[in-house]
Amino acid sequence: MGQKKDLTGSEKSKIVRYLAEGCSSLKIAKLLKRDHRTIKRFIQNSQQGRKKRVEKPRRKITAHELRKVKRAAAKMPLATSLAIFQSCNITGVPKSTRCAILRDMAKVRKAERRPPLNKTHKLKRQDWAKKYLKTDFSKVLWTDEMRVSLDGPDGWARGWIGKGQRAPVRLRRQQGGGGVLVWAGIIKDELVGPFRVEDGVKLNSQSYCQFLEDTFFKQWYRKKSASFKKNMIFMQDNAPSHTSKYSTAWLARKGIKEEKLMTWPPCSPDLNPIENLWSIIKCEIYKEGKQYTSLNSVWEAVVAAARNVDGEQIKTLTESMDGRLLSVLAKKGGYIGR
Repeated sequence: MGQKKDLTGSEKSKIVRYLAEGCSSLKIAKLLKRDHRTIKRFIQNSQQGRKKRVEKPRRKITAHELRKVKRAAAKMPLATSLAIFQSCNITGVPKSTRCAILRDMAKVRKAERRPPLNKTHKLKRQDWAKKYLKTDFSKVLWTDEMRVSLDGPDGWARGWIGKGQRAPVRLRRQQGGGGVLVWAGIIKDELVGPFRVEDGVKLNSQSYCQFLEDTFFKQWYRKKSASFKKNMIFMQDNAPSHTSKYSTAWLARKGIKEEKLMTWPPCSPDLNPIENLWSIIKCEIYKEGKQYTSLNSVWEAVVAAARNVDGEQIKTLTESMDGRLLSVLAKKGGYIGR
């Protein structure tokens, strides 16, 4: 009988059965015509079972080290857990422990995106706030454009999912599959639009004015009373198509000029309440990581979400302007958030 290295699955099953019948390892070796040492080794390995995993003792953090970590987390926003602990000269702590410790004193956040404000920008923002401090903002029409894509902003497809559940599949497309440019306005408690810019049209001065003519003026403005038109103030940001000589002259011919056309400070999306409306609409159309398969479907979603925004929500946004102006002055022209 020669000694072989491995037992077949059939031989292993027979060994188990013979052991259950009370056979000795020597008798099993004779029955299977295998070396006795091979049978004995298999029986010993089976009886030992799988070795238990020995977990290494975790590094304990002292109260003093915890205070150092807290100070470092405050001084190093958006740093990794490893960088924070290394700055405190605390080594040997696994990532899971580092994250558990930081979770009790900090939160994972993304950096806020905001336009750069230099000294000149801040001075102009202060001058703007002083100029319009006594304005009746219920007479101001706040306007802006927003682009919506099929997939939504980056990072909006993340969220909690239950244990044992699989994450839903998301479509992957080049360039996000395109998008739709939307224009809208808000005044007092009323939403104007939204209106869709024709696909493929780039808004230069001429196309912007033609767009306003076909949508805003024909579908909304001309229906208003003469007294409303006399008191309304038109607000738009400083996009080149808005502030060009062509657009300014065209709006003047429509009666929107001088004090009826609001001057706008540079780099100031935080002062425009319609930006908050865009956030409300985007949260609705992209909730639960929703994606769209066509430009028409995402446009229909924008229209449906806009219909669900009631007058009280819009009124809250437009009435926030007094507070925004005071905040700009208090921060000496600094960014006030939204």
